[in-house]
Amino acid sequence: MSSNKEKLFTEFTAPTTQEWLDKIEVDLKGADFQKRLVWRTNEGFNVQPFYRREDLTDLKSVNSLPGEFPFVRGNKKDNNLWFVRQEIDAEDAKAANAKALDILNKGVDSIGFKIAGKDVNLEFIATLLDGILPQYVELNFKTCQRHCVELAQILVVYFKEKNYPLAELQGSINFDPISKVLCKGKDVSSMLSFAKPLIETLNELPGYKCINVNSVQLNNAGAYIYQELGYALAWGAEYMNTLTEAGIEATELAKRIKFNMGVSENYFMEIAKFRAARMLWAQIVKQFDPKCDCACQMHVCAITSEYNQTLFDSYVNLLRSQTEAMSAAIANVDSIIVTPFDKPYEVPTEFAERIARNQQLLLKEEAHFDKLVDVSGGSYTIEHLTDAIAKEGWKLFLSIEEAGGFLAEALKGNITNAVNESNSKRHADAAKRKEFILGTNQFPNFNEKSDGKQPMVCCCSCAKSSEISELPKLNKERLASDFATLRLATEKASKQPIAFMLTIGNLAMRQARAQFSCNFLAAAGYKVMDNLGFKTVKEGVDAALEAKADIVVICSSDDEYAEYAIPAFQYLNGRAMFVVAGAPACSEDLKAAGIENFIHVKSNQFGTLKEYNAKLGI
Repeated sequence: MSSNKEKLFTEFTAPTTQEWLDKIEVDLKGADFQKRLVWRTNEGFNVQPFYRREDLTDLKSVNSLPGEFPFVRGNKKDNNLWFVRQEIDAEDAKAANAKALDILNKGVDSIGFKIAGKDVNLEFIATLLDGILPQYVELNFKTCQRHCVELAQILVVYFKEKNYPLAELQGSINFDPISKVLCKGKDVSSMLSFAKPLIETLNELPGYKCINVNSVQLNNAGAYIYQELGYALAWGAEYMNTLTEAGIEATELAKRIKFNMGVSENYFMEIAKFRAARMLWAQIVKQFDPKCDCACQMHVCAITSEYNQTLFDSYVNLLRSQTEAMSAAIANVDSIIVTPFDKPYEVPTEFAERIARNQQLLLKEEAHFDKLVDVSGGSYTIEHLTDAIAKEGWKLFLSIEEAGGFLAEALKGNITNAVNESNSKRHADAAKRKEFILGTNQFPNFNEKSDGKQPMVCCCSCAKSSEISELPKLNKERLASDFATLRLATEKASKQPIAFMLTIGNLAMRQARAQFSCNFLAAAGYKVMDNLGFKTVKEGVDAALEAKADIVVICSSDDEYAEYAIPAFQYLNGRAMFVVAGAPACSEDLKAAGIENFIHVKSNQFGTLKEYNAKLGI
């Protein structure tokens, strides 16, 4: 055996960053590097197409270790275990208990029970938890905010009666009055007075969190990633400030706080968000001089987003939630809820819930994501994104603090209005296809029918409060809701509109434009008919009329539109709507001849389809 210990590849000189850039410039063949390869995020910073070790030189976060302050690399040192959580609406205690026992045998080790305020009593809880051993299961409870203390008292009594090891039990009670301010438009800040007795009641259950930051509500309302991060930090800081002033010791309080955060489809950015959140939260709690660094840990339950879920082509929701769950798992969160794929249009079925569970089990049992601590640590791109998004989130956090704190801004409506503005912008971007929704405004399923699906309407079981001050509410209209409404309206029409592709001229251009037009128009539920090509416009128009087309789309090259478009339009003679696929240089001439309709990459797709529906009498 050779004793030569020379490292492999030492004879090769490592290329410099400039050499990489020079090579890329050559490959781009004169195209603008900044426009073609540099991504400008919604968070306000640029992402380069590649990063190198030198880009991490000034980042302090890369020098930290897992399980150590500031916890950017996670709270755990030797594994990445997380709780697989499923929600149960406990309208009937016995039925909810049977369901819980069933899913506990199918891989779930965390359950979230939603309980109506009227059902918070010892008998109901005893029935609900019968046969469930809480030392092996994380139990989470959500009920009316006014009944949280009562629920805590009942749980302590029940656990004691059963002689369960109180110090080993893990779970949470979702107490979060600020969430009501944002979601229901109610000023219920007076309920913050329940926080201190709630924490005192749970004194014998050290593993139970009870002060919650439900920033998932912002995620489901279309907030950008930096907004959820910055607002979540300010939300948590509001509880730290308010409740320490109320006499709760900072270390005890920090250990009782739980973050329920959303996770959307932006894969690497979401990984970075959770890493940045832990790092920044640790710095915030540190300012309260806790007795130990462990109080600075952020405890996160990640919930896959409902905002990007779709009613049509709903199985694509599985792809979305799978990548979202992967982001959360890689980012070392404490528990994950995968939202069932059918939630936009029905109470999730047993099948959808089983798939949602198995999505997490695959990550554990097949991909072994639970074995490695902070697998993303050291990735040049993710470390850069962690730093960049932390800076943007921190700017937003500081602006909220300077304005008087999160609650004050929420009561002014500023938080809700800012998120709703983001939602409106995202809807506008989706309408123009600046934000793609796979299966909706991009590559829709041409032949799909709704089969009776209707959008689910959100409802709350809590009784209405008389102490209401009207405030703006978060708008939780899903990103695809406009297109779903449009497509459902088309289905109700007496006749499904037929869009016929009159393909003529240049082979490559007519095929490309026909494919674009089919995708564009099928998003409204029209029946699209592509064709191999016609020799004359007369032949194409005759074929369209024979097919009983409602819309005739001429697909050709820009140069050839000057030759074909006007004769086709004139021969069609108003017997169907005439559309030109593209924005040719001769557009003004075509418009002068009476042609009104053009579709192209810069078109407002939703606005155009809504206009076409109106012209078709839908």
